[in-house]
Amino acid sequence: METPQIRPARPDEAPAITELALRSKGHWGYPPEFLEACREELTVTPARCAAGSVVVAVDGDRVLGYHDVEGSPPDGELAALFVAPDVIGTGLGAILLRHALEQSVRRGLRRLVLDADPGAEGFYARFGAVRVGEAPSGSIPGRVLPRMVFDLTGRDAAEQLLQ
Repeated sequence: METPQIRPARPDEAPAITELALRSKGHWGYPPEFLEACREELTVTPARCAAGSVVVAVDGDRVLGYHDVEGSPPDGELAALFVAPDVIGTGLGAILLRHALEQSVRRGLRRLVLDADPGAEGFYARFGAVRVGEAPSGSIPGRVLPRMVFDLTGRDAAEQLLQ
């Protein structure tokens, strides 16, 4: 895969980004009713795109993935990171995560928290996220998600991310 263009999302891309998130979530084998229960939480609005926190990876007009980093120093949240199912395993998730981490360091964030899908916990751990507990799902009552944290402090960590 050629390196995609990474840029801020446009408001008109919100529906495509939402559908991508739902398809990506489906990669973990969840049934349709589970995905439908997640729809509201995974919906990306035009206003959210216009606010500037949503960043997309595109190939031409096609949105291949996105991330959403929210918050202000010292703490931020990786609110979302999804890639299209047909590009899972190509390295695009790593590209987007590195971009999110680099952006976070540049914004002066010292910590980046996220609530990971259980299937994605290992992915985030490979990049240095540490599990610090659990958080309730915003969509499924009684379901808990791994709460993870990236520590962005320290000169070495920031320099490594920005290389």
